[in-house]
Amino acid sequence: MNCQLCPRRCGKRPGYCGAGECARVFRWGPHFGEEPPLTGEHGSGCVFFSRCTMRCVYCQNSPWSWRGAGEDKTVDELKAILRTLAVEDQCENWNLVSPTPYLPFIREAAAGLKSEGVKLPFVWNSSGYERVETLREYRGLCDFALFDLRYASDATALKYSAAPNYVATARAALECVAGELCGLDRTICRILVLPGHHEEAIENLAWAAATLGPDAMVSVMAQYTPAYLAQSIPPLDRKVTAEEYAEVAEAAEDFGLVRGWVQDLAAADPELALLGENMGAGHGPVK
Repeated sequence: MNCQLCPRRCGKRPGYCGAGECARVFRWGPHFGEEPPLTGEHGSGCVFFSRCTMRCVYCQNSPWSWRGAGEDKTVDELKAILRTLAVEDQCENWNLVSPTPYLPFIREAAAGLKSEGVKLPFVWNSSGYERVETLREYRGLCDFALFDLRYASDATALKYSAAPNYVATARAALECVAGELCGLDRTICRILVLPGHHEEAIENLAWAAATLGPDAMVSVMAQYTPAYLAQSIPPLDRKVTAEEYAEVAEAAEDFGLVRGWVQDLAAADPELALLGENMGAGHGPVK
């Protein structure tokens, strides 16, 4: 396959991410820890795909995002996973976590289910490092967008996530889903505050307010916990300070971004932050 799906445009498989010719899935099940519009009564039906297109040194999902844990699934097996989430688990949606390397297989599986009358809204759950062209091509898998906006500096993105040209790429992707694909009512921009880099979170909040407008739904996240390689990389080897987080939270209010969520730093659960490191493979509920 001449893979051009992510901004790296490797042109081959496996490329940078290591994804092969089947969708590799680590875990799937109802997730009750997503933002309220996505969770509902029965949970968001998450499918955690292996082989992320980014390489975040602090990744909480490193067992499968970096190291590729999981099982390769045929289109029929992927269809069975989606059917289980919709019919047996009665989830509110299909939440595709880092789906980009496997979009053709997911679309084929979804088409088969639709012909059987099984259908749920799709949540495209992403690091934000996406090609606008890919988003448009696979718009049928993007009823809701749950996109990160991690960095306001390309140097920081390259250093910590090996993601060239991240800022312009992620912002263009967010504009695309918030505008022509999903709309503001179905787009959530997640901003994870990183220790020593809280100014970048504030820059991104300023951009969101100016570009997307005050009706943008922004989720400011306090749950950063040093994980994987970051445990030995200052300043990522520590938690966010109360002073850093307070500046970000105040900025969100100052910019008029009140239609969203600001996590309570004191109440942030370190076990939830490291959920990915401790989560088992296969089917089952996700906290």
